[in-house]
Amino acid sequence: MFTHIVFFKLIDKSPGSLEKARQVLADMEGKIPFLRYIEVGIDVLHSERSYDLALVTKFDSLEDMQAYQVHPVHVEVAKYMRSVMESAAAVDYNSK
Repeated sequence: MFTHIVFFKLIDKSPGSLEKARQVLADMEGKIPFLRYIEVGIDVLHSERSYDLALVTKFDSLEDMQAYQVHPVHVEVAKYMRSVMESAAAVDYNSK
C-alpha cells in the first residue's frame, strides 16, 4: 500500500468553511477507482502547530496515487482547496 497524507491550513477557519472543505475532500470517496481508503478530519486541539484539516488516503501503489493526482475528480477538488487554503503540507510513504 501507499499512503498520501495532506494537512491544510485554511484562510477562513470558521466552522462552516472547515466543514465545507472537509466535505469537498470526503466527497471523493467512491468516485476515483484506485482510491482505496479516504479519511478527512478537522483539527480539535487548535495548537500553534496544528493544521486545520487532515486528509489521509491509501492506494495500492505510488503509480495509483500519481494517477489519482490527475483524475478529473481530484483535479476539481485540488482547485477548490487551492482557493481556500493558506498552506498545505504532505507526507507520502509506502505502508503495509
